[in-house]
Amino acid sequence: MATTRVSIFPLSGALLLPGMDLPLHIFEPRYRAMIHDAMARDRRIGMIQPRGEGPVPTLYDVGCLGHVSHIEALEDGRFNIILTGLARFRVLRELPVATQFRQIEAEVEQAPDEDEVLSAVERAALEQESRRFADMLGYVVDWTAVSRLDDVALVNGIAQIAPFDPASKQTLLEADSLSERSERIIQLMQIIGRIERDGGATLQ
Repeated sequence: MATTRVSIFPLSGALLLPGMDLPLHIFEPRYRAMIHDAMARDRRIGMIQPRGEGPVPTLYDVGCLGHVSHIEALEDGRFNIILTGLARFRVLRELPVATQFRQIEAEVEQAPDEDEVLSAVERAALEQESRRFADMLGYVVDWTAVSRLDDVALVNGIAQIAPFDPASKQTLLEADSLSERSERIIQLMQIIGRIERDGGATLQ
């Protein structure tokens, strides 16, 4: 693992995973400054979830390093960007900095294997549970298109868009294999299903 300085964007509920894209609208002055800085250097920023509230919330230990693969500068200084996930990182310490945005020293993992696959049984279980989940929530899904996705795109795509709470999203980021992430997604869908059947609130 490599140790490096990372400018971070703490954002609750936003999940960036290696190999996946995350569209972001940048409007706060401190994060506009971060984008200017990143574009002048290596186009990289780290997405991480805050654990709490307040102007300087504590952070989860694990985030995902991203590359600004597309940027649209708006006339009023805001940006629309697409961040492409590179690799997970682990926070070692927060750095004392003069910038408006926070920076950390992080240990960055190697990029995961892009060819990671599920077994046929795992894939079938995930698709079956996803259909139940979508039907329960009234989502309209093109299942033919879903069936064409490779395993990485399917698992990570569900992880990003499913209505799980931030702590649950974090457990998906921290899963160490595609199989483990798929199993956690199924468990979360089943938990929400039970809550819905019991007339309670979802995990959102």
